[in-house]
Amino acid sequence: MLNKEEILENLKEVKDNISKNCQKVGRENDVTLVAVTKTFPKELIQTCIDLDINVVGENRARELRDKYNEFKDKVSWHMIGHMQRNKVKYIIDKVDLIHSLDSKRLAKEINKRAKKNDVIMDCLLQINIVDENSKYGILKKDIDDIFEYIQKFKNIRIVGFMNMAPFYDDPENARNDFKKMKDLFDSYKNNNYANIYMKHLSMGMTNDYHIAVQEGSNMVRIGSAIFGKRDYS
Repeated sequence: MLNKEEILENLKEVKDNISKNCQKVGRENDVTLVAVTKTFPKELIQTCIDLDINVVGENRARELRDKYNEFKDKVSWHMIGHMQRNKVKYIIDKVDLIHSLDSKRLAKEINKRAKKNDVIMDCLLQINIVDENSKYGILKKDIDDIFEYIQKFKNIRIVGFMNMAPFYDDPENARNDFKKMKDLFDSYKNNNYANIYMKHLSMGMTNDYHIAVQEGSNMVRIGSAIFGKRDYS
């Protein structure tokens, strides 16, 4: 793991890149940086706190739970990874945002657990914009159907879309996917659903966040560009 000075230098570079790419397309910098701390030890969360990184993202429910139990609400926790229904109970009272709502069954479970904990859970609908069977997410043609389904729930609130673009050797190849996502996001801004609010468009990671920002992302999920290479062993 990098030391604090190295992380601070990387963080500054990422923030500068976000600002530059906003300026490049003439938009205000309203981008939320989610610092992805998955696989890194708990000590990294203290480094985040020390460096005023106030939003962290985790991919695994148990890892998030273990880190939360040590640091509580000193940071805002986001669940950004694929969610199994039997793991919702571990994080429902700990996270401020779930990025990866991708099915009716998961929506039902989140609502059930949120009701039990007396919270209203903010979620992003994960969209499979490239229509790949190997990808998680809701297809464009199914969005209205799941929105109609979610209307009956009182403890879940959709606050935007999330997209995980395919990995391209040339990040420029992701541009068209991001454009499609922004168009889709805008098309639902003035929807008539009771608990659907188009506030966040979460797209862009270390490899392609500069393209995502140019195409309208207002939430990026950055890990290795800040914290260095992960050890998956």
